[in-house]
Parts: sequence; C-alpha cells; structure tokens
Amino acid sequence: MIEVERLQFTYPGAADQTLRGLSFAIGRGEIFGFLGPSGAGKSTTQKILIGVLKQYDGRVQVLGKEIRGIGPDYYERIGVAFEFPNFYNKFTVLDNLNMFRSLYSVRTEDPMELLGQVGLQDAARLKVSQLSKGMKMRLNFCRAILHNPDILFLDEPTSGLDPVNAKIMKDLILKKKASGTTVLLTTHNMQAAEELCDRVAFIVDGQIKLIDSPRELKLRQGSKRVRVEYRDGQQKAAEEFPLDRIGENERFLRLIGRYPIETMHSQEATLEQIFIRTTGRSLL
Repeated sequence: MIEVERLQFTYPGAADQTLRGLSFAIGRGEIFGFLGPSGAGKSTTQKILIGVLKQYDGRVQVLGKEIRGIGPDYYERIGVAFEFPNFYNKFTVLDNLNMFRSLYSVRTEDPMELLGQVGLQDAARLKVSQLSKGMKMRLNFCRAILHNPDILFLDEPTSGLDPVNAKIMKDLILKKKASGTTVLLTTHNMQAAEELCDRVAFIVDGQIKLIDSPRELKLRQGSKRVRVEYRDGQQKAAEEFPLDRIGENERFLRLIGRYPIETMHSQEATLEQIFIRTTGRSLL
C-alpha cells in the first residue's frame, strides 16, 4: 500500500535536511506507527504521503502510484485526521459531517451511525464551538472514515481522550484494520502504539533508527528475567530470576510455593526505554 525508498526532503531556505534517506513499506491491513520526538520528521513524512509536500527526492509510491503524480481521486481513497482538527465552528456536528460527506463521489457512511460509534450521537445538534477537545478528536475520526478510505493517516488519535473514550477509539481503529484498512499512526503515546501497531519505526533527526514489531523490539532489547514480588510475614520482598529453565530453578520453585505472591513480571523493555536507549533522547 505504501512504498518509500531513500526519501529525502529539505524545506526551502533550510540549511539541513529534514528527512535523510527514509525507506520503509506498509502492507494492506497493517497498522504502522511512527514514533519519535518533536521535530524528528514524522509530520513531514506524513505530509509527503498525503500529497501536501511534493518537492522530495527518492521514491514514494502510495496505492501503486508515485505521490508526485496523484490527482483529486487520490483523496477519495485516503482519510486524514490531524491532531488539531479544523471544523466549521458555527455549524453543528452533523452539519459538518454532511458538508464533508458532500465532497466525495464514492459511497459514504451514515453520519449518525458514525457518531453513535464514538459516543457523540447526543451531540449531533451541538455547534462544534461547544465541543471539548476530546469530542472534537472523536468527531475528527468520524470525518476521516466517512468515505471508507483504503488508508488512514492518524496523528495522535487518542490525544485529549479519557481512558474510556481512548479505548473506544483504539477498538474502532482495530476494527478498521480487520476490514483491510491500512493505518499509519504518528504518536507519542507508547501504550497506544503497543496496543495498536503491527510494526513501529523510531525516527530521529530524519532517520529511522529501529523498525520492527513492538513485541520483537521489547523481547530483543529487554532482560530475560522475571521479577517476583512477595510478602514475607509483614515485609515486602522481591527477587529476580533468569527465565532460562526457570521451571528447574529450585529457589524460584520454593519461593512461589512458600510465600504469598503479589506480582510476577518478565523484564522486557518498554518502547520508551528502547527509544531513549537507541537515541539518547526523550520522546517529548
């Protein structure tokens, strides 16, 4: 669905390149995450993929076509949801969706059904100016999927959402994936990336430093040990054991047989730990 080879880009008047030879491919029905600090090149890459920036070097093919040569029909097949959505504030929620719906020649979804999926059905007659940021984010997702796009570009889709609505949003993204939609996700939210992404790419200073599934990255860069927290009388205690042949470790077996166990966790790395270790920089 998306093929990028040796992508380079420099903003007019800038001394340094923003993108320095990015190469990656994203398949049908895959959720691919771009992770990295602000200014790393995530948004620039997304703008190139949606056709906003065209003065790039390298090869960028989306849906089988070089992005430089796309026409208006391209926007019938992609959906875009930016982190800071723009709507017509004096229009109602439903009026906004109906207006955007009218721009497409392909079949579109019933706006009220979409609003129901994100818990906004009762806000349909409210003006957008009356909505909270979280409500606008949910409305933004509805706008992006109105026309059943083949590819979704999502920028911080859970930003401003409480845990309940964040879960609703993540479930809807996974539902779109199950239907065959390809999703490119840019986020600072490591938990969302772990729960949603089939693969992630860590990008810093315009280069991809790591690319793989969250599970493989965590296993490969984590410690193959298990930490056991237990209670010894009135005292809390903890010990770590190597995972290798743990079923034959006499101390481990005695401990779990003798003491009340409170927690037991393997010590794989988190995505944020992997990023900081790889780049020496924070995700924020």
